[in-house]
Amino acid sequence: MFSKKAFSLLVASSLLLTSCATITKILPDKKATSILSGREAVDGQVLAVKIDDTNMAHPQIGIEDADVVYIEQVEGGLTRLAAVFSSTIPVRIGPVRSARISDIDILSQYGRVAFAYSGAQRKLLPVIAAANLEDLGAQHESSKIFTTDPDRIAPYAMVLRADLLMQKIVDEKLQVDSAKSVGFVFGDNPEGGIPTQKVIINWPAATYSAEWSEKETRWLLSHNGKLNVADSGVVLGPTTLVIQMVKISPSEYGDKFGGVTPLSETIGTGKAYVLRDGELFATIWNRPFAESGTSFTLPDGSPMFFAPGQVWVALTDREPEFTSRAIEKTK
Repeated sequence: MFSKKAFSLLVASSLLLTSCATITKILPDKKATSILSGREAVDGQVLAVKIDDTNMAHPQIGIEDADVVYIEQVEGGLTRLAAVFSSTIPVRIGPVRSARISDIDILSQYGRVAFAYSGAQRKLLPVIAAANLEDLGAQHESSKIFTTDPDRIAPYAMVLRADLLMQKIVDEKLQVDSAKSVGFVFGDNPEGGIPTQKVIINWPAATYSAEWSEKETRWLLSHNGKLNVADSGVVLGPTTLVIQMVKISPSEYGDKFGGVTPLSETIGTGKAYVLRDGELFATIWNRPFAESGTSFTLPDGSPMFFAPGQVWVALTDREPEFTSRAIEKTK
């Protein structure tokens, strides 16, 4: 038999446990979010892949799963992509192409990443090897990892089996860092944005446009006048689009055809346009040294919050063209 005191304590304990269980059910579980994209995900090791961006390379494979995608200028005024994966690693990524000198500075803010590419000019290869990258270029790896798509023609046919490459990293205990902050902060839409429907971004021999989709709450991309549809059928497009104004100057490197490789200078400071939630924000980007992240701030010095989801960063030295939603409605 329980004493009255013991019985009272038993009842009180039972009520406390019931109350805690009720509170636990009421409070939502806190979801893990990617530090690179802000979307619900668990951060993993970082894989960076160089991807062809010419017309013949489209549709591209696996880019819809990237956390961050950089558009950079290469020889002849064309563009090439550096896609950064961490929260989701697709099975296949491509078409894979060669590295450029700008990649080293772009990727150094991510720590030691796995870097997958199809090769590089001879003069650049030792620079890549000496950088803080796990050098996993196709020249080092098997044809089971860097495969050839029979439905594509060279040089647009190399496709990375990313699942096999990541397994190699685990099996061989290669040094690859997990995702860390590169300066992006995610949060609610700031006040003061300019309602914007469309933006056009130009390079000497390539054009991207992005149009706001209220239905999909992201910026749907077009490449050289055609809707940018991935191999999976998904229209590519970020929730946050950054147009980072940088100095682009000739480097000491070039391609085998004699073209000079441009260098996009991503260390320093400058202006940037950030588009999210159908609005445009003028910001300042700042990256004091190679290993530091890139911060984006509003004119009053407060941080520019990105919208959770995929981030695309267009590196350009040409002013973009914006179409406001107010003008679009009057057409």
